[in-house]
Amino acid sequence: MSIRHAGCADAVAIARVSVDTWRTTYSGLVPDALLATIDYGDRERTWSAKLCAADPPLFAYVATDPAGNVVGFASGGPEREADPVYTGELYALYIQAGRQRSGLGRQLVAAVAGRLLADGHTAMLLWVLTTNPARGFYERLGGLYLREQPLTLGTTTLHEVAYGWPHLAAWVAQLQANPVA
Repeated sequence: MSIRHAGCADAVAIARVSVDTWRTTYSGLVPDALLATIDYGDRERTWSAKLCAADPPLFAYVATDPAGNVVGFASGGPEREADPVYTGELYALYIQAGRQRSGLGRQLVAAVAGRLLADGHTAMLLWVLTTNPARGFYERLGGLYLREQPLTLGTTTLHEVAYGWPHLAAWVAQLQANPVA
């Protein structure tokens, strides 16, 4: 497996991983009607607009298998709600169900965190649905519980929780010193 910067040509594969992962991760945890609205074409258009823009509003990394197929991705950029401390944000992390628990998530988060540091951010946060079974993953990575808020998707209101890494440089150095823990 390898991690690389994502580009415009990755939009279709990222959309596929996004939709498939939402459907497998949240089946039984969010309303089926909400999952049914998640569409490959819509996600492809969204990711194309983001990744193919002249000045992209975010950056992304993909994890690829030995054949070059995208099996996961992560994206990040400036925090979207003007948090005074956590100025960088991990926007998304999705890995195909069969590839989870392989270290790819850790590698993708580290890639985003490294880029945020390079862009001048000293702290990072992420928002994750409260029902997401991966919350323990973020806690094991040292994410600190920050706060919760409602999230409205269509006609459905869910809840999400923020985790933060206030000392991003130290955390990235720790990951680099112990890449497989």
